[in-house]
Amino acid sequence: MPNTVKPIVAIVGRPNVGKSTLFNAIAGEKISIVEDTPGVTRDRIYADCTWLNHDFTLIDTGGIEPDSKDVILSQMREQAQIAIDMADIIIFLVDIQSGVQDADQKVCDMLRRAHKPIVLVVNKVDRPKAQEADVYEFYNLGIGDPYPVSSVNKMGLGDMLEEVAKHFPEPVEEDAEDDAIKVAIIGKPNVGKSSIVNRLIGENRVIVSDIAGTTRDAIDTRVTHDGKDYVFIDTAGLRRKNKISDQLERFMIIRAVAAVDRADIAVLVINAEEGVTEQDAKIAGIAHDRGKAIIICVNKWDAITKDNSSVKKYSEKIRSVLSFIPYAEIIFISAKTGQRLNNIYAAVDMVSANQNMRIQTGILNEIITQAAIMQQPPQDKGKMLKIYYATQAGVKPPTFVLFVNYKYLMHFSYQRYLENQIRETFGFRGTPMKFIIKERSDEDRK
Repeated sequence: MPNTVKPIVAIVGRPNVGKSTLFNAIAGEKISIVEDTPGVTRDRIYADCTWLNHDFTLIDTGGIEPDSKDVILSQMREQAQIAIDMADIIIFLVDIQSGVQDADQKVCDMLRRAHKPIVLVVNKVDRPKAQEADVYEFYNLGIGDPYPVSSVNKMGLGDMLEEVAKHFPEPVEEDAEDDAIKVAIIGKPNVGKSSIVNRLIGENRVIVSDIAGTTRDAIDTRVTHDGKDYVFIDTAGLRRKNKISDQLERFMIIRAVAAVDRADIAVLVINAEEGVTEQDAKIAGIAHDRGKAIIICVNKWDAITKDNSSVKKYSEKIRSVLSFIPYAEIIFISAKTGQRLNNIYAAVDMVSANQNMRIQTGILNEIITQAAIMQQPPQDKGKMLKIYYATQAGVKPPTFVLFVNYKYLMHFSYQRYLENQIRETFGFRGTPMKFIIKERSDEDRK
């Protein structure tokens, strides 16, 4: 299956126009915190959405107060600007109850400078016929037709999304003949991502091209090492020149989303001096959710006072905090001294081989059968899970289809047990595995 990059849609507007409510209405879940206080959506939240046959990533931004000197509001403006820079399409949300505000005009000017497709959406239109004249007022913003919606009542979303989808770029498919392994370098600010990429490039001195990597601001650098091609997708230069507080490290989440989507393997860089943090876990979760192989790269290892058990203890700590990615490979390096830097290439090669590994159907079924003998499958009310047949359906990540009698009997814990049995035999280090459970009755098998 070709690897495609999802378009990014950002919801932008001044505070309290209902961005989070619209976000939740489209995403179908209550993800953002919504309160009747301007500026309450402090974090930008993202969600992967599907509408008809369109897949896209939706970003919820904090409200923009164009002239505010208030620290939090100015940070939110900074945050929204980054969302605007990264987005393929912008939903500009306004509020019919407030009418056209001066702040709306200023946000509008800010958006025009982005030279991106803008869909003007008027929220809180609960009585479309009665409020029609009020909707027309928003033509004064001069950015096209206003689309009336009610986020709370989920009215008008279809027409709005139809207009948004018109602006989706054609799917970008990876070149099937390009054998380069695509590696996203992700992590919090100041963990040494730039230094690692610069070192890797500097040591090889074989830069084929430096390409600005789409609107998402990542830089793709193609490198040849030992006769193999790699593309490093660097999200390191993504902080603005002015100082951004720790609160806005959350910028990195959406940056990571865009980079990881385009990669085969995610290298999560952790600062050895800080240790593994909740923010690292959030960024790792993005790669895991997208089925990408993961290498955890502990940088600045030279700065740690070590003994014989340092690597073991540190690895155990990482495994504990990032328990949801037990398959991830862990390496320890120093970008500053160059210590063990080439271990990155070795780890990428090994993990790439694993995420592309295929198991013969006969051998796979032998493993599954043996596993069922060693540990009895789940049962309920006299019915026991039967696994009729297993086959590998894909790679990146390795994907297995299991045909069973009753899907509901395939408990998560038993699926994890089967995964562990497959891993015990074949390893699959560094890569997640995906299971698709399909129900097939005994009659179907006859």
